[in-house]
Amino acid sequence: MLNKYARAFFTRVLTPFAAFLIRRGVSPDTVTLIGTAGVIAGALVFYPRGEFFWGTVVITLFVFSDLVDGNMARQLGRSSRWGAFLDSTLDRVADGAIFGGFALWYAGSGNDNVLCAVSIFCLASGQVVSYTKARGESIGLPVAVNGLVERAERLVISLVAAGFAGLHKFGVPGIQVLLPIALWIVAVGSLITLIQRVVTVRRESAEADAVVAADRGGNTSQGSEKAK
Repeated sequence: MLNKYARAFFTRVLTPFAAFLIRRGVSPDTVTLIGTAGVIAGALVFYPRGEFFWGTVVITLFVFSDLVDGNMARQLGRSSRWGAFLDSTLDRVADGAIFGGFALWYAGSGNDNVLCAVSIFCLASGQVVSYTKARGESIGLPVAVNGLVERAERLVISLVAAGFAGLHKFGVPGIQVLLPIALWIVAVGSLITLIQRVVTVRRESAEADAVVAADRGGNTSQGSEKAK
């Protein structure tokens, strides 16, 4: 949902910065690697200590690398399968670090095993949601469905809530509740999205199998006619 509109907007905004990096001789792969490292550091250094505001600030600074590297590749006219693979793979690593950071907080000083489990579910379901689309496409299916909560939604909901929740250390009372609410929303939304994609793949695979069966039946009939 957000992927469609947010990407178009931020791509336009970040195009000058991408052009600047190209002029400095920076490669898209370098941006991908640095961006992922920054997200991991922000998530696993700050979040387990309950420093949600500063962790979110660091992550936000680096998370836009996902748009910058693709923009650079297009400007250079050398988009590649390797670049797409690296970008997609490291996206999963970054997402895992973010929700892993939440899980570490709730398993430790946050002292809430239920929210630790919800954080782990968000981590796992996000990975599986991405896998279902990739696996469906790898067997020749379009997986034509806009999921309720895709990667952009997961990041926006969780990071905005974490950033605001971190303001309690600056004297804003009662705001910590935003993060648990956001994690539950992401968990439920990810489950719904997973079901949407599984149902879509089931339907598309049945349709594709029916077409193949019809073609085989037609070819068999034509072969019988020729034999006569």
